[in-house]
Amino acid sequence: MGRIGISCLFPASWHFSISPVGCPRILNTNLRQIVVISLLAAAVSLLYFSVVIIRNKYGRLSKDKKFQRYLARVTDIEATDTNNPNVNYGIVVDCGSSGSRIFVYCWPRHNGNPHDLLDIRQMRDKNRKPVVMKIKPGISEFATSPEKVSDYISPLLNFAAEHVPRAKHKETPLYILCTAGMRILPESQQKAILEDLLTDIPVHFDFLFSDSHAEVISGKQEGVYAWIGINFVLGRFEHIEDDDEAVVEVNIPGSESSEAILRKRTAGILDMGGVSTQIAYEVPKTVSFASSQQEEVAKNLLAEFNLGCDIHQTEHVYRVYVATFLGFGGNAARQRYEDRIFASTVQKNRLLGKQTGLTPDTPHLDPCLPLDIKDEIQQNGQTLYLRGTGDFDLCRETIQPFMNKTNETQTSLNGVYQPPIHFQNSEFYGFSEFYYCTEDVLRMGGDYDAAAFTRAAKDYCATKWSILRERFDRGLYASHADLHRLKYQCFKSAWMFEVFHRGFSFPVNYRNLKTALQVYDKEVQWTLGAILYRTRFLPLRDIQQEAFRASHAHWRGFSFVYNHYLFSGCFLVVLLAILLYLLRLRRIHRRAPRSSSAAAVWLEEGLPSQKIAGTL
Repeated sequence: MGRIGISCLFPASWHFSISPVGCPRILNTNLRQIVVISLLAAAVSLLYFSVVIIRNKYGRLSKDKKFQRYLARVTDIEATDTNNPNVNYGIVVDCGSSGSRIFVYCWPRHNGNPHDLLDIRQMRDKNRKPVVMKIKPGISEFATSPEKVSDYISPLLNFAAEHVPRAKHKETPLYILCTAGMRILPESQQKAILEDLLTDIPVHFDFLFSDSHAEVISGKQEGVYAWIGINFVLGRFEHIEDDDEAVVEVNIPGSESSEAILRKRTAGILDMGGVSTQIAYEVPKTVSFASSQQEEVAKNLLAEFNLGCDIHQTEHVYRVYVATFLGFGGNAARQRYEDRIFASTVQKNRLLGKQTGLTPDTPHLDPCLPLDIKDEIQQNGQTLYLRGTGDFDLCRETIQPFMNKTNETQTSLNGVYQPPIHFQNSEFYGFSEFYYCTEDVLRMGGDYDAAAFTRAAKDYCATKWSILRERFDRGLYASHADLHRLKYQCFKSAWMFEVFHRGFSFPVNYRNLKTALQVYDKEVQWTLGAILYRTRFLPLRDIQQEAFRASHAHWRGFSFVYNHYLFSGCFLVVLLAILLYLLRLRRIHRRAPRSSSAAAVWLEEGLPSQKIAGTL
């Protein structure tokens, strides 16, 4: 009959065999052998579970990297470590209409993964304050004296040079981007200003500054940069990590024939300033056009770009719609409204022979001003007297014609083309006037609820001006709210409501708008999106080196020396082996006297000495 023998290179006395019939021999082994085998099994189990724990640990760490970067953007208030050689820097100068501001950004060395973007954040000085400086007037003021532009901008560059480590100057890109003020200048004056910058700056500063680093950007570019900055801070360009994250199905521009991919849903932005209103959002699906004319218009409003460092990778290719509407800002809209009131009232008085609004006793009744407030409109040496009636619904009805909507499909303000929005799977952030209208007086900033906003706006408009002034004097409104805000809050509330719901066609039950002044307690500038977009190819220089380091780091993570779980397991195995060896020595020591006694008995009886089993 066959028999299976197991010795495992242990001493001969630990040898046992297993019989095929019922395996009775294993039951005949002594208790000590069973205990030893049990201990060995426990040690093997410990090693196995150590490996499982390690695998789970490193799996969680890989997922936590995204969260750590997300958390870093929320709590990024520490001073930048300028002594760290692995920190890189970038500079953006925003040359606006009223002044110029310089922003210094920094980021750690790229992790080597071509699918990840640079982790760019604003540089902070020793006092943990953002490295930002502003000067006045705007750069467009030097249109007739472009030779003075370099001297004008030098204080900003000196400020940046003091904060960026000297050893990093030559590899720090500098971008000078001009916006609204420069756009209205003739092209010849724009070119003269830029040429002065490109000629003089490299003489006095060592920053990385090429011809393409100074330009006048369009409103479309500015809107795209703002959209990039907001979504970068929100973490919408990172990979999907959790099943509960909002995703969207995207047809990658340029590869419409390929299957759609799933990626994180990006946020749209709405920004209503004093003069203009802007909207920007991703268009994930391929769009169709009602006519060839509409298609031509759409080409100027849709931007397609790749944020990835590899142009062959399409996971960071985005199609974004950006439209800017001059005259649709809060203050400009009020001015247009007053101009219309003045012209229509003067015309009616002339035709009907009335004196409405010409004296304080016979004022023009304005539904868009708080109840019983008195105001004036002055034009061409004439004064039109107003008195508020505080009728929010009538105010909305009165300003609806200012939207300039048309009967064409897929259009918004002024009849401009607007691609469809999937309202059920979208999210928008409203800035500037969208936030001021909801928060400064009504104290409703954050998640927008059209019904609640309408009720609050109606109540405010219908409240007597004397009561509103009393509340203002008691400090019941936001600290930065002034009398100008109180006076025109009723109009601006109606204007914001109409632009959002009638102009941009958002349904009144839309609940995914968040009005905000900051994102994660930080004011996000379009310059962040500009530096992110313009430095997108920089990670290519680090990818090979980081990939090499990552492979070695991966091995170290699973080696015996660098992992305390495996080290603990090995320590227990060694300890168990020592214990077993001591037990073995003790057993030999106990059997030695018995062997000597047996040999003495055999000698007395005249028998030959026999070899005792178990002696060494």
